[in-house]
Amino acid sequence: MSTTNRLGELLVREKLISLQQLRQAQEEQRKTGGNLGYALAKLGYISDGEITNFLSSQYRVPAVNLDEYELDNEVVKLVSKDVCEKHKIIPISRSGSALVVAMADPTNLHAIDDIKFLTGFNVEPVVASETGIHAAIERAFNAAPVASYDDVLSEFASEDIEFSVDADDVNVLELEKQAEGAPVVRLVNAILLNAIKKGASDIHVEPYEKKLRVRYRIDGVLIEEMQPPLKLKNAISSRMKIMASLDIAERRLPQDGRIKLKLGKGKEMDFRVSVLPTLWGEKIVMRLLDKSNLQLDMTKLGFDVRPLDDFKWAIHQPWGMTLVTGPTGSGKTTTLYSALSELNQPAHNICTAEDPVEFNLHGINQVQMHDEIGLNFAASLRSFLRQDPDIIMVGEIRDFETAEIAVKAALTGHMVLSTLHTNDAPATISRLLNMGVEPFLITASLNLILAQRLARKCCADCKVPHPVTDREALLDFGFTPEQVSATQMMKGVGCKTCNGSGYKGRIALYEVMRFNEGLKEMVLQGASTAELKAAAIKGGMNTLRMSGILKVMSGMTTIEEIGRVTIGD
Repeated sequence: MSTTNRLGELLVREKLISLQQLRQAQEEQRKTGGNLGYALAKLGYISDGEITNFLSSQYRVPAVNLDEYELDNEVVKLVSKDVCEKHKIIPISRSGSALVVAMADPTNLHAIDDIKFLTGFNVEPVVASETGIHAAIERAFNAAPVASYDDVLSEFASEDIEFSVDADDVNVLELEKQAEGAPVVRLVNAILLNAIKKGASDIHVEPYEKKLRVRYRIDGVLIEEMQPPLKLKNAISSRMKIMASLDIAERRLPQDGRIKLKLGKGKEMDFRVSVLPTLWGEKIVMRLLDKSNLQLDMTKLGFDVRPLDDFKWAIHQPWGMTLVTGPTGSGKTTTLYSALSELNQPAHNICTAEDPVEFNLHGINQVQMHDEIGLNFAASLRSFLRQDPDIIMVGEIRDFETAEIAVKAALTGHMVLSTLHTNDAPATISRLLNMGVEPFLITASLNLILAQRLARKCCADCKVPHPVTDREALLDFGFTPEQVSATQMMKGVGCKTCNGSGYKGRIALYEVMRFNEGLKEMVLQGASTAELKAAAIKGGMNTLRMSGILKVMSGMTTIEEIGRVTIGD
């Protein structure tokens, strides 16, 4: 028996309407196509409120007036508009694992089972009029259409977007073909393309209990971009995993992959994809690798004259080790690639061990690490030494074994480039000692240590002079009195170019410690990191903070930004 017939019979049985009134209302319903409650109310036989109160009393469930109820959009969107219209229901609130759903017919077990299956919540029905439910559905779903993000990125509609997959990935191709044309495909394309347009370095897709969040890392700072409907989280993650040739059926283990986008006109963009299972779903982080924007000219990276001369001296030595240090995302790889680009001559055999290989460099033998099969930095280094190399680049020195082989390679006639995670250049010596490398091996092999950070630049379109108001604060920050007097600070006020942030692009800060005979002697005598730092500064080294101050004085960045990325001396 249909909901309409059951409701009509109950109203007649309880003598709230007559059988003749029911027949007339059913005839009106057939003509207008509306619901029975609307027809009864239109003919004046009974009001919507009376019908709702009757059902509430009949089935012992609470009644709600949806016209006076403020709906929670996040809760409403747990169920699609089609399902709401089909069952004449709408979710109105959530408490713990229970979902409160307004229903025209609270006895409709089929609807309750459907909602429970779709959302995973237990359903607590309340009764509302059909008219009220219909109005609430229109109000909730027409207010914020799901596809609005596509409209924002309409200029990308003409781009031909395709991604590269291996020819033998038959299942992935079939899944991709099935997903083609779905709204989620356009949404994912928009997320990727907008990240390219805004110059983002990373995309974060993060599921939480009540929302799904997409953030971009622009110039080193995370900015929230959008909140897609929570119900799309599995569809978005599956689409991204298909594009990265990952297993969409595996949702319990981390996975890593790569997406290659072809954007027409010969432009390509690589996305390094990392999938991590979290409490509320799979978090996906994508690192954008834009080959066309790779800056390999060392003179344009932000080096001052003397540090650049020292760095070039170190990498052009016939043997020895040059180390680049800094946190993740500080531009270490770009600096090393710049050095390799300068050293890349037909007379040199260059081998690199990387995890992962971020950019393909012509003329250089690059090896991707695979720890799961035993191909790590130490194993690669051993193999390199049998490959007659001139220059070796190791992605990172993480342990004693890798450090020992790198030092021995530097001592046996090879130029070795590598990275470490330390806060500044002098602290690198302590790190190597703590790993177990002997002091005499460090002093015999090390040519130079370079520490670096990336600071945001003032937006060129909106930066204006910013007067110095607190002289004492600048002196405390590290400025000399002469520098305070000579400084004309600049600050971005915010514009369309920089999305109102006042910053656009980044510049590198460098701390270059040339390992001279005086420093080597101090290491052999067991000097502390603080003593090494003081001696290096006395010898002409600019610390990261000093390098930042010079960038502030030249109007390239702000004192707030330098304070964010460096620590005081």
